[in-house]
Formats: sequence, C-alpha cells, structure tokens
Amino acid sequence: MPATKPPIPKTLPAKALFGLRLRAARVEMAVSQEELADQADLHRTYIGQVERGERNISVDNMEKLAEAVGQDLWRMLQPEERAVTKA
Repeated sequence: MPATKPPIPKTLPAKALFGLRLRAARVEMAVSQEELADQADLHRTYIGQVERGERNISVDNMEKLAEAVGQDLWRMLQPEERAVTKA
C-alpha cells in the first residue's frame, strides 16, 4: 500500500488575511475605520469591506493601508504559519 501525504492545511485567502491583520493593526493604534480611511485617502465603508475580506483589494490600496497603519505590506501578507512579527 503506497504512503499517502498528509493533507495540506488550508490557509486564509490573501485578502482575508490582509483584512484581519489590518483590523488588528488599526485596533492596536486605537484608530477608527473612518480615521484610517482619511489617512489612506479611501472611503470609510471600503475599510470595513477590506477588514471583513469582502473586497478584492488592489495592491496599490494594500500599500496605502499598510503604510497608514505603519506595517510592511509583505509582512501583512505572510501566510499564517510563517507570519513575522514586527520588531
């Protein structure tokens, strides 16, 4: 009987992972969605949709939001098992 490979764990889609990390960074900064939207020059309802993983966000907008919360974009997109905390 051939050996079977263990199942590959399913990770969150990039847009959902980015949204979760965006919300965590925003809450840590004690900033409202509206304030974050102003800082990133985006609409306030868009921020909520991004945080809930409902929007297919562009790389340009990801970059704006990552900068607004003081994070490196590449860190916000790291798969969960390889997530790197900011030093």
